[in-house]
Amino acid sequence: MAKPKIEPRLPKGMRDFLPQQMIKREYVFNIVREVFHLYGFEPLQTPVLELHETLMGKYGEDAEKLIFNAQHPGGKEELALRYDLTVPLARVVAQYQNDITLPFKRYQLSPVWRAERPQRGRYREFYQCDADIVGVQSMSGDAEILSLIISVLTRLGFPQFMVKVNNRKLLTAIGQYAGAEGEQLADLYRSIDKFDKIGADGVRDELVTRGVNAEVVTRIMDLVTARHPGLEQLDFLEDVMANLPIAQEAIRELRELAAHLDAAHIAPDKYEFDLTMVRGLGYYTGPIFETIITEPNLGSVTGGGRYDDLVGLFRGESLPTTGTSLGIERIIDLMDILNLYPAHIGGTVVQALVTVFGADTRAESTGLVAELRAAGVRSELFMLDRPIGKQINYADKKGIPVVALLGADEIAAGTVKLKRLADGQEVIVSRAAVPATIADLLR
Repeated sequence: MAKPKIEPRLPKGMRDFLPQQMIKREYVFNIVREVFHLYGFEPLQTPVLELHETLMGKYGEDAEKLIFNAQHPGGKEELALRYDLTVPLARVVAQYQNDITLPFKRYQLSPVWRAERPQRGRYREFYQCDADIVGVQSMSGDAEILSLIISVLTRLGFPQFMVKVNNRKLLTAIGQYAGAEGEQLADLYRSIDKFDKIGADGVRDELVTRGVNAEVVTRIMDLVTARHPGLEQLDFLEDVMANLPIAQEAIRELRELAAHLDAAHIAPDKYEFDLTMVRGLGYYTGPIFETIITEPNLGSVTGGGRYDDLVGLFRGESLPTTGTSLGIERIIDLMDILNLYPAHIGGTVVQALVTVFGADTRAESTGLVAELRAAGVRSELFMLDRPIGKQINYADKKGIPVVALLGADEIAAGTVKLKRLADGQEVIVSRAAVPATIADLLR
């Protein structure tokens, strides 16, 4: 009796990445890592599973509904799949206090899991890419993070983007300024956070609908919609909220941040102070950041900020921390949309296919591919018994740029015929010259 066929399918919200996709993903990952290393950030890896108690109580009630529990039969520990990379970092810093030298600059590029409702652009398994600095109280740490973000996006080729900067303390000050508190204050934050989606009129209408007093709404909207260039925005806020100590503290921090960015030669047109930018997670304590692709308007690709109290949940005392999360999945998609991948990225990693004319020439072809690999040429030996025409078609279909032809005549003469498939150019060279000639053909 034949076994029933198993339908090949994925769980909802999960994805496979075939080689052509993986080549593009690895290109982005590698550039990001290069920039992180350039800035002195070092790699960290944490387990897929964390203790349930480690994750809970850190993200807010709505977010924690999305945490995947991962219990195994008979297990005594309550486990969960990691929801992000920030809480595991806080655990690591507290757990390895004697092994970590402060300031601690780390990055992690790893998958996380969330029980989202699967839809276009929203998955249950996806990669996050975080960079954080632990142990720096001054705004120099936040400036380093902003500089890192700008360098990564510039290296990847994004032509137009803007880092929006706010301060969690300013958001608190806005509530005090407007006379909002408790649940009304939470409603205020939720509505302002929708500014980019529904505009000023939409935010105003939503606040009124939520029961916020009309006079309060007017005061809030006049404040958050004001637009002044550079430090003039901080001058304006300082004038309006001069009697609120928390506002003055926030503005001092942002002025210090701007001074560090200027010293690092970061152009003022790469960032702006924007009171409508609200980061959703509740653990932020100071400056917050979000990067928007502006031309064309394609939304947010990074988010982060200062969260000085999170590590303290694990070690009993606060430790200043600031960082960012790159929306690496979205960045990868936008690289395609904006055609930012170099022409040689995608298709295959193989640079040359060594063909096999028959059983009597296979040993010579095997030797040639070994020589190419020793010289650093990414090479593939054709392994099936197929005519030369089909071997060339195979290379063309995979996008392998160069084919090496080594028949009896070439073997006798000590030469190799190389063919560049893009334009059909052929050249016959000595065996010793093959690696250098392939390099020339790839240019």
